[in-house]
Amino acid sequence: MRLSSYLLLGCLSLASLPTLAQTVNNLYQVREPVASQAPDERDRATQAAVQTLVQRLTGNAKAPLAEVRKNPQQIISQYGYEAGPPEKLLVDFDPASTDRALRQAGLPIWGSNRPSILGWWLIDSVEGSNLVGDGQGAAEPLRRAAEHRGLPLHLPLADLGEQGVGTAEHLADKDGVDIKQASERYGTDAILAVHAREESGQWQGTWRLWLGDTREQGKASGASVEALADAVMLAVSERLAPRFAVKPGAVASALQVQFQGSTLERYAELQRLLDPFGGRLALVEGDRLTFDVSASAEQVRSQLALARLQEVPASEALPVQASGPVTAPATPPGTAAPAPAPANAPQLYFRW
Repeated sequence: MRLSSYLLLGCLSLASLPTLAQTVNNLYQVREPVASQAPDERDRATQAAVQTLVQRLTGNAKAPLAEVRKNPQQIISQYGYEAGPPEKLLVDFDPASTDRALRQAGLPIWGSNRPSILGWWLIDSVEGSNLVGDGQGAAEPLRRAAEHRGLPLHLPLADLGEQGVGTAEHLADKDGVDIKQASERYGTDAILAVHAREESGQWQGTWRLWLGDTREQGKASGASVEALADAVMLAVSERLAPRFAVKPGAVASALQVQFQGSTLERYAELQRLLDPFGGRLALVEGDRLTFDVSASAEQVRSQLALARLQEVPASEALPVQASGPVTAPATPPGTAAPAPAPANAPQLYFRW
């Protein structure tokens, strides 16, 4: 089936696609623990929720937003309480108002399309060592911490074979050879290895993160396993956000990005991947798709690495198919069409 005959489809279920570039739900909903429902405690928790939200969306909890911090009600749609323990204030922020405030402040925004992370968590306690598996009760604090920081975390099964891989020695390997090999079955974008230990009533942890060809590492601490997990996920978020967040007005000129070997499913995935950059389908040539985007070349490369796309030099771009070009679908009535990239816009080329 030619692409020109099915690009008119407005939506597509992505359930059959691999676990790449996962969409994070409820980014604009924040839970913060409270000691009571007293007004001053609610105000404190509201300020904490604003800080958590800003960190999720920009990677910087201390980003300058004086007006919003002074009057957070301007971006809040509703709030309520969840029973504990601990009891929590649940704050729903309005996405449009929040994004507008961030753009007006000139802050970068990290969209909901984020790299999926496989977490290898080894916990050493007085009871022994335990590699946390997906079905274990010990997984819940880790999931809550990841959700709090806006990251899609997955955990291994921690079966007998993986217990032999998730050891302190393997997690400390800077190249992560054995961890990477064992992670292939899960098909996530990034791998996070954490070794947590309890020392004198405090939890200490070392962590390593692999995403493509890049590696990050650090240390964290907390009063509990969940506090340590939150500190780790905060550090990971702060390292990842600069690679994917888009700052308004940071790019003076548009880019054109061409993709070779496209199919219907891949077209839908490209729409999702390029959405943070205002991606607009500009041209179809056989199985080649060309999108107009507004982003730096490095931002595009980082985002497309989530789909395992390979960049190719312009000299290796495939020739135009004999069927000739097919124009992109018309913009729906009542929708403003994005400005196309200029004819001399820089171009990047990728293939599946």
